[in-house]
Amino acid sequence: MSTGGGLIRRLSVAVAAALLVSPVLASPAAAHGAVSDPPARQYGCYTRWASEWQSPRMATEDPMCYKAWQADPSAMWNWNGLLRDGVGGDYQTAVPDGQLCSGGLTFNGRYAAMDEPGPWKTVDKPNRFTLNLLDGSSHGADFIRVYVTKQGFDPLTQRLKWSDLELVTETGRMPTGTTTPVQVYAPGRTGHHIVFTLWQASHLDQSYYFCSDVNFTGGGNPSPSPSPSPSPSASPSPSPSPSPSPSPSPSPSSSPSPSPSPSQSPSSDPGLGCSATYRVVSQWPGGFQAEVRVVAGSRAINGWKVGWTFAGDEKVSSAWNATLMTSGSTVDARNLGYNGALGAGTGTTFGLLGTGTSGTPTLTCTAS
Repeated sequence: MSTGGGLIRRLSVAVAAALLVSPVLASPAAAHGAVSDPPARQYGCYTRWASEWQSPRMATEDPMCYKAWQADPSAMWNWNGLLRDGVGGDYQTAVPDGQLCSGGLTFNGRYAAMDEPGPWKTVDKPNRFTLNLLDGSSHGADFIRVYVTKQGFDPLTQRLKWSDLELVTETGRMPTGTTTPVQVYAPGRTGHHIVFTLWQASHLDQSYYFCSDVNFTGGGNPSPSPSPSPSPSASPSPSPSPSPSPSPSPSPSSSPSPSPSPSQSPSSDPGLGCSATYRVVSQWPGGFQAEVRVVAGSRAINGWKVGWTFAGDEKVSSAWNATLMTSGSTVDARNLGYNGALGAGTGTTFGLLGTGTSGTPTLTCTAS
């Protein structure tokens, strides 16, 4: 496909540039958040294509995500950073009609592609369902408002306006937690609709805006709150997560496509505890993405801790599916609430982004 090479080059440059211009992030590495079910547009694009962002299949199988990756790949790497600071409750002024899904073109338009109408991937939902919000940094909420488009709105051709929405759920103050479930009832709707979530965080005057695409099938009772999809406590974003910075403008003069590395570094035999394996997913000038797989031993475990020391100049800039503490070249990773309990022989993964050139450190894994 003629556009494949161009997309890869643009993504590689954006990833490298994001790492080069991003500020040093405080430890522990952390996320902000997003709606994981039904998935917000940028979160869905990330979870479906983060490991295959070079694949030409995206253009035909998921054209709206393909366009979004072309427009600004940092929107997906920063899936948990679609926010505005200091709005003071005046949401409709800060986020005007036609820009709801991008949070009013926040961060210099990083998420602008989220506003585009078209055949976004949908998930089937009954009219009564449970929405799940990932709160990776435990911000809590002053409130969460859930709106749904009115019957007759066409997500294929129309940009979202406030007048297209009906407020169907508003919570009170919500405690901090990795996953926050919200019960939603949107009667009288069928087919493709947008679920728009406004999350007012409690830790600061910071508001988040998410568009999720659903296909209403009618009826239904709220389903049990699922564990979050493999993604998040901290954002997989080369420039990102903990506190997204504006879309990077400078880019290196040359940046080859990230290339996967097969090298892995296992911890010792899990026995009755756990083992962990470190894998470099991709590498680019000035940065890398890595994945750690944790596997329980011959008995179930309730939690885990993985540690290692980098041998070179590597620094972790963000992480997801684990809480990371760093001290110099030493890294300590601990499970989140939803992925600590593992059955005998079963595993989970967490990911991280960093600066420098990653080696393959020796890991230790301790179960609890």
